[in-house]
Amino acid sequence: MSTKKTNSKAALEEMRPEYDLRGGVRGKFFAEYQKGTNVVLLDPDVAREFRNSEAVNKALREFLAEHRTAKVPKRRAG
Repeated sequence: MSTKKTNSKAALEEMRPEYDLRGGVRGKFFAEYQKGTNVVLLDPDVAREFRNSEAVNKALREFLAEHRTAKVPKRRAG
């Protein structure tokens, strides 16, 4: 005989509150997920300096502005 409880009400009473998904909304983040993501993991020493994505983006844009080379126009064959 199994000791596993099959009564769903009893299971809910034992479930931790953070696992209760009854208030969830199906597909809430679907559109955002479809756009795609570019997750980059920062090393701990770098993460200490950049607390959020806005700070990282600002620093990278400043770096690019300072280090971007001028685009050379393509030559036409002829």
